[in-house]
Amino acid sequence: MINLEPIGFFHTDFNIETGAPRQGRLMPESKGIIILNKKYTKALRDLDKFEYIYVLFYFHEITDWESIVTPRCSKHRYGLFATRTPRRPNPIGMTLIKLDAIKENKLYVSGVDVFDQTPVLDIKPFLPDLDFVATDKNKKQSMI
Repeated sequence: MINLEPIGFFHTDFNIETGAPRQGRLMPESKGIIILNKKYTKALRDLDKFEYIYVLFYFHEITDWESIVTPRCSKHRYGLFATRTPRRPNPIGMTLIKLDAIKENKLYVSGVDVFDQTPVLDIKPFLPDLDFVATDKNKKQSMI
């Protein structure tokens, strides 16, 4: 058994009824706030040196999954692990978002693509030199 405890929660204008952007980078004007548990405030030290951050989160509205899925904006059916669908056996999500500001235990972010009250599991800095690998397959798979 693996037990994870949220370190905070997203606060956004998106919910199950309104939906959320397919990818936050496609809607950079979407704003949100991550409010962390106050005990993690010191852990934010130096994070403001980064323009973008990865946020790992729990898809709290997901109740099931399928092995084969058709992503939005696609007519092709893919194996689950070849997609970024939120409907997964372990509904863990990852988003790359812009870090606009940090004030105490609050992270003001943009390019948000998650629902309000989404539990945050971890935050990591985006390191362009390490987090991008140019390959021939990159261009062909960008819409999955």
